[in-house]
Amino acid sequence: MKSFTFLCALIACVEAKWSRITPPAKVDSATVTGESVATAAEGVTVDSPFTQGPSGINLYANSFYQKEVESIAIPALAANQTLLAVAKKVATIPSFFWLDTTAKVDLIPKFVKDIQTRKLDVLMPLVVYNLPDRDCNAKASNGELSSADGGIVKYKAYIDAIVKNIKAAPSVKFVLIIEPDSLANIVTNMNVPKCATAKAGYEEGTIYALTKLNLLENVKAMYLDGAHVGWLAWPANLDPAADYFGLIYDKAGKPSKVRGLVTNVANYNAWSVPAGSCSKLKYTDEMRSVWASGGKKIEMCDEKTYMEQLAPKLTAKGFPAHFIMDTSRSGKYPTDQKHWGNWCNAKGTGFGRRPAVSKESPLLDAFVWVKPGGESDGTSTPGPRFDSFCGTGKPEAMQGAPEAGQWFQKYFEQLCANENLDNTPTKYERVPQ
Repeated sequence: MKSFTFLCALIACVEAKWSRITPPAKVDSATVTGESVATAAEGVTVDSPFTQGPSGINLYANSFYQKEVESIAIPALAANQTLLAVAKKVATIPSFFWLDTTAKVDLIPKFVKDIQTRKLDVLMPLVVYNLPDRDCNAKASNGELSSADGGIVKYKAYIDAIVKNIKAAPSVKFVLIIEPDSLANIVTNMNVPKCATAKAGYEEGTIYALTKLNLLENVKAMYLDGAHVGWLAWPANLDPAADYFGLIYDKAGKPSKVRGLVTNVANYNAWSVPAGSCSKLKYTDEMRSVWASGGKKIEMCDEKTYMEQLAPKLTAKGFPAHFIMDTSRSGKYPTDQKHWGNWCNAKGTGFGRRPAVSKESPLLDAFVWVKPGGESDGTSTPGPRFDSFCGTGKPEAMQGAPEAGQWFQKYFEQLCANENLDNTPTKYERVPQ
C-alpha cells in the first residue's frame, strides 16, 4: 500500500536508484481544481471523537478482519500456542475497514447492523480509499478507477454511496480516514508521469469527499492522510506539505469535521525514540532525517518528532494540527529496513500497541490500527500488479506474498512473533552497548 520516492534531502543514498531527489511540488491556489465550498463553521474543528473506558477505546472491532484472523490465521497456528495466544488477542482489537473498492461500500450496513444489534457505543472506523489513479507511484495497490476512463465521475458516485449508507444509520457514529497515499504523492512525486496525471483528480475527489461527508451529523471526525516521518519530514518536503494540506482544506471550505492528519498508515515507524538516539539505535542514514531548524540540529526517525515539527507549520496555514497514528505494525523498531523507501511486507516488524486515547502528547488524539495486519502489501510474484519493492531485489521484503490486500499468513505470524501490544518500553530497541 505504501508508495513514495525515497528522498535523500541531506545525505547520499547508498543505492544508485535512490540518487534522484524528488523535488517538492510547487502548488498554488490556481492549480487546485474544484470550487471552495462554504461551511457553517469555517475554520472550526470538532473535538477528538475518541474516548477510553474500562473496555478500551471506543472503536468497533470490525467483523471482516476478525473473521480473517479467526478463519485463516488461528487454525493455522494450532501447533504454536505462543503465537496462537497473540492471534486470539489480535482478533478482538479494533481496526479500520478499508473501502478500497466501490463494492465494499455495500458492507457498511452489515457493520451497522452488528453495532446496533449488540448495542455498542463505538465509532465505526472507515478508510476512504478509491481515488482515480490511486497510489500513483506504485503498482501493487492500484485501484479500480482511472482518470482516463471517467474516474472522477465514478469516484463521486462512490462517495455518494458512502454518504447514503452513513446517512441511513443516524444512530451509529463514524470516524473516517481520507485517501492514504494521495496528497503526499502530489507533494513529492510530480516528476512521476502518473502522479502528474492524477493530481487534478486527487484534488477534485478529495475536496468532493470532504465537503459531502462533512455534512453528515454522525460523522464525528475526519483525518486526512499525513504520510509519515520518512516521507514528508525531510527539509525539502515539510513546508510544501503544510502548504498543500492547508490549500486543500481551504478549497474544501474549511470543513469542521476535519480534525487533522493520520500518520504512519500501513508503515512501521516508532512513536517516539529518545532525543538524539536515532543513530545510537542503529538506524541507518537512510532511516533518519537530520537537519537544522532555528539554529539547532533536529534528528527525526519517529512519528512524535515529525508531528512536533509539522504542527506549527499546519497551524500557520489554518489547518487543524491534531493527529492519530497507525501503530498496527509498529511493535518492533528498528525494523530490518535499510531504507524508508522499502515499504513492502518489511521483515522484522511486529504488531504495535493497542488502539488507545493518547496521554503522551497534546498533538495526538489516539493510537489506532489502520492497516489490517496480515493483509499483504503487494505480491512478490511478477505479474500485472507486481511492484519491484515487493520482489527478490529487495531483501527486506518477505517473499511468498500474495496480491495486495490478500491474506499473508507468514507475515501475520511474524507480526505475532514480534508483537508489543502492551507497549513494553525497550522491548525491541537496539540499545547501544
